[in-house]
Amino acid sequence: MGVSRRGTGLASLDAPLTEALARTGAYGGLVYLRGPGSRFLRLAVISGVPPGLAWQWNRVRLDAPLPMAEAARQGRLIWRDVQGQDRVTPDEKQAAMAMPYAFALGAAPIQDPRDGPDGCRGVATLLWAASHPPGPTELEVAELQRVCRRLAEVLRLAEEAGEPQAPPERPRVLLQPRGRTPGPEETLAASDLLEGLPDGWCAVNLTGEVAYANGRAAELLGTEVEALIGRLPHEAVPWLGDPLIEDRYRTAIFSREPLSFSMAKPSREWLTFRIYPGPRGLGIRISPAREPTSGAASEERALPTAPAEGGALYQLLQLGAALTQAVGVHDVVETVMQQLLPAFDAQGMIIFVAEGDRLRSVGYRGFEPDVVELYNNAPLHPPPSPAAKSLVNRSPAFYRSRAELLRAHPGVRPSAGFHAWGFLPLITSGRSVGCFVIAYNREHPFSAEERALLVSLASLVSQALDRARLYDAKHQLVLSLQAGLLPHRLPELPGLSVAARYLPATEGIEIGGDFYDLIPLDEHRTVAAIGDVQGHNVTAAALMGQVRTAVHANAGAGAAPGEVLRRTNRLLTDLDPGLFTSCLYALYDRSTHRLRLASAGHPPPLLRHPDGRADLLPVPPGLLLGIDPAAEYPETEVQLPPGAMLVMYTDGLIETPGEDLEDSALRLAGHLVHAGDEGTDQLADSLLHSTHHAETRNDDIALLMLRVLD
Repeated sequence: MGVSRRGTGLASLDAPLTEALARTGAYGGLVYLRGPGSRFLRLAVISGVPPGLAWQWNRVRLDAPLPMAEAARQGRLIWRDVQGQDRVTPDEKQAAMAMPYAFALGAAPIQDPRDGPDGCRGVATLLWAASHPPGPTELEVAELQRVCRRLAEVLRLAEEAGEPQAPPERPRVLLQPRGRTPGPEETLAASDLLEGLPDGWCAVNLTGEVAYANGRAAELLGTEVEALIGRLPHEAVPWLGDPLIEDRYRTAIFSREPLSFSMAKPSREWLTFRIYPGPRGLGIRISPAREPTSGAASEERALPTAPAEGGALYQLLQLGAALTQAVGVHDVVETVMQQLLPAFDAQGMIIFVAEGDRLRSVGYRGFEPDVVELYNNAPLHPPPSPAAKSLVNRSPAFYRSRAELLRAHPGVRPSAGFHAWGFLPLITSGRSVGCFVIAYNREHPFSAEERALLVSLASLVSQALDRARLYDAKHQLVLSLQAGLLPHRLPELPGLSVAARYLPATEGIEIGGDFYDLIPLDEHRTVAAIGDVQGHNVTAAALMGQVRTAVHANAGAGAAPGEVLRRTNRLLTDLDPGLFTSCLYALYDRSTHRLRLASAGHPPPLLRHPDGRADLLPVPPGLLLGIDPAAEYPETEVQLPPGAMLVMYTDGLIETPGEDLEDSALRLAGHLVHAGDEGTDQLADSLLHSTHHAETRNDDIALLMLRVLD
């Protein structure tokens, strides 16, 4: 089937998703997009589920233990029969903690065949009710694959038209079409019918607002119909903000199964609520109930004397679950902004961190840059701003209006677009981490429950931010150490075009032991060496520095390749570091075009011939360095004529789980063949980013390339 060109922007994704929902009977769907080189999937389109109930799904890391991320990483359909926290695998408990509801989920990668196996553009996900049998049907598998092909084609056509679809900041909400729209007379008749029933009835849409209520429902709830329509139930009837109701609403939305519960009004009168999920929201039947006995179901309980704000527990759980996936400071800031702005219906946020005696902004949303800059890097003593004062006093401050803020801080210059503010100090383990600011474009009275919830959330944010700052600092430190142990620049050599690359692993913050070196010996002879020390920590990096120094010193003494490795091996066995090292050593003579190589257990290099062919060079792999002081390292000699290229690499570039290393190396050789006349630097970048390791590596990568000029 051809792809419709109707619709622009994200709307062009609507038709394939709508059709997939209709064909499979899924009640909801999500389409994720992945930007070029991004480590995240961003939710672009959502249907059947309120965006506010899927916070932890809005922005998914590619290495997250979630089905969407797994589908992108593995390039295949992932199915989950999600049955709540008690029936999930350990890897899924993180997501289940914040989404403890029963439903089935299928996720598949959006891939264009023209992009190759690693060209994942996003992920399509469909949701089914809890009553779905275990595992997908053949039809559901076929339709998931079909919708992914159609979405990939839509994205490709948009790119060809010069309108590539970038992941949005907020997802587009797609309403499923009605089967039929009743006429005015039918609508009035349905209303008359419901008004004549003895029980209360109301309809709640997917955003949680009341779309319809009959008079009996308003009577039982103690309010008027007009007060309910178009509002969240707890806005008209505060006691409906109890977490029990919030939990039942979420359960019905995700499980798509009817449920019922009973609870007491403040007057101690009991009501039974029966919830019937539908494609566009919930139908709720309300009827009087008798007070349950002590043996009644645990779900039937009286209203607590001081009910929490609706959904408070789940806001804490969802933010906590999302922050467990945040690694660096940028991740924490993005997570907090995306989660809390819609949750509190706020329009502005700023996160400051304390650095010495100053506050520095690490992220903001909704504020003008000049307003943020006005208080950026401002001193804490004496407190020149509400944020600084809140942190110094270690006490939250809330201002419901501009007048309140100006009375407390006469010299402050608040942004013209905001009229209410909350300032929450970020403190963890007795240390001041920073300050979190939330702002509203209208006057906003902060209730006692809302203040308590914001203080609790600030505690979560402060711990995550402190951990993220430590991560960023350590990460920068180890990267600087790694860079200091590698050559600062490659020498310029006549007759040769050279390029080198190093990429640290993306898993964890430890550094690796990969190294490379290029050593000119005289006018004609050049040494190229590359190696990999076992391990990914400071010890491995220190040993890497010793190995590189030993190789460099022995090369300068004019030793042959095998002799250089023998001497380096004896040094390492004397040091007994407890780690082993692979190394490939090559000596090239430009006057004769002879290349002599010796290997200590290192992956064989690739040779691209002048005619474009590419081969693995059969270099005998000697024993790893540091094991046997008497080990010998045989040499191999080949020709490296003008137009030829030598490619030396560490196994992080080619290693693929479940695939033989030789097959992986041959796949890299195939990329060399198809690269054509790319320059050495461009080809080095292409080799790095053509592999699936460009996104989620658990090993570092070193690459050294020598091209003999014509």
